[in-house]
Amino acid sequence: MDRKIVGMISGYSALTQSDWLWQQTPTPFGVWGNIQMLAKAAQPDFLLMYQFNFPRPTPKQPWWKRLRQKPKPPAPEINSLLRSVPKERIIFLLREPPLDEVIKRNKFNYEQAKQYCGYISGPDDFAPTPDYMPAIWYHANSFRELNEMGVPPKEKTCSWITSGINRTASHRQRLEFLRQLQASETSVDLYGRNLPSWSNSSGELKNKWYGMAPYYYNLAVENYASNDWYVSEKLWDSLLAWCLPIYYGGPAADKLLPPGSFLRLPSLDEKGIAYIKEVTATPDAWHQAKEAIAEARQIILHKLNLLNWLSDFVDQLS
Repeated sequence: MDRKIVGMISGYSALTQSDWLWQQTPTPFGVWGNIQMLAKAAQPDFLLMYQFNFPRPTPKQPWWKRLRQKPKPPAPEINSLLRSVPKERIIFLLREPPLDEVIKRNKFNYEQAKQYCGYISGPDDFAPTPDYMPAIWYHANSFRELNEMGVPPKEKTCSWITSGINRTASHRQRLEFLRQLQASETSVDLYGRNLPSWSNSSGELKNKWYGMAPYYYNLAVENYASNDWYVSEKLWDSLLAWCLPIYYGGPAADKLLPPGSFLRLPSLDEKGIAYIKEVTATPDAWHQAKEAIAEARQIILHKLNLLNWLSDFVDQLS
């Protein structure tokens, strides 16, 4: 087999590991079918620009302001990052949702990507190719373990792993719902980073598995629920841990997953809290959904998997 090497660059500053996505394949070293994912490869056959932010022009400042500012290091020249990969083999995937606060930046990235990339996609209507974002997940378990395991012991009712980020209106809405949920004394164990002191959080998790696998239910609340494309790892992580997600998001999930594999949280308000209380009062809904959860897990692992998507893309150009 003529296996192709896929390299990667990203705008996520923390995404620097050489073994990125290796946990999403049953074979060593990032191999999936006809590709090998080697993020740091010096001369890859294909290049994935994953949530890459192109440098934006710096607004010209008055001379007196320029005198006071420390000079910034120049942004890297884009061609130097592309590792001589031809345009038709460069893939631009925008992953973040089209929140009002970032739409202008996202549109700028799409326009810049047209100069360098043969395929440009994102989970929004104004992307050159609107599409669902292929699945990644944040469990540290191996692919084989996730693929072959049975249901882990379920000992507790419901968890929610979230964060205290409040930089957008959507984030602030989620935090307000968290405040209302805590005030209602609903039985939900909370985990996450940078959560406010009033949240009664159990703290940050290094591995999300430990805050999901022992629970029957998991709250999966998207930052964005207003188009037909956006769905994130919040749903994949929940299902891969054999939880029944209580999901707040757009309709994309209904098109990708089997009926009954998740529940719809109707709203982020008192009605939503009443729904959570009703569902989590017993594990009955989880037992009814068990087969659908099992089917959804296989779809995530094998079909929606970003490595599988990349393999299909490479196959079409080979």
